[in-house]
Amino acid sequence: MRITGGQLKGRNIKCPDGVIRPAMDKMRESFFAILGDLSGKSFLDLFSGSGTIAIEAVSRGAERVVLCEKDKIKIKTVLENVSITEEIMGNKIQCKFLPVELFLKRCTDKFDIIFCDPPFPYKYHENLIEVISERELLTENGVVLIHRPSERHMSKTVGNLYQVDERVYGRSILDFYKKPLDILDK
Repeated sequence: MRITGGQLKGRNIKCPDGVIRPAMDKMRESFFAILGDLSGKSFLDLFSGSGTIAIEAVSRGAERVVLCEKDKIKIKTVLENVSITEEIMGNKIQCKFLPVELFLKRCTDKFDIIFCDPPFPYKYHENLIEVISERELLTENGVVLIHRPSERHMSKTVGNLYQVDERVYGRSILDFYKKPLDILDK
């Protein structure tokens, strides 16, 4: 795997042992292009796997990044991968090794971008969005992205978040959720 943009573009990332389904290069390039400049933004990478998305976010200017991965087999590789950002950009990625659901219940921070990439057999995609909504983990103008298989349906409204975009990449779909504009105007 390789970093597709930003200061670390072209750097190779190790793939950890265990079950992993890395986000396709095309999909990563596409959604990071949609997100635009990440300078000064905060980014949460849930179900991080190898840490590639978190590293992409830092490479593209994100100031504060938290990644969460529960698979203990992946810890060594994730830490090795994250270390390439520290050499060049300092310590901008915080690693949390626990179940995403537990992390979300304990989290008190708000993020500009939250990326959820659960394993395809995972059945609680909407629950993740609901918890993010209930816990108010998204900044006012923030966005939640959730990667899912095309056969898994997502509601247009989950909690106080609304689907504002949907992108199809083969049998993968990436949904974008935001707070409604009328709430932001109050």
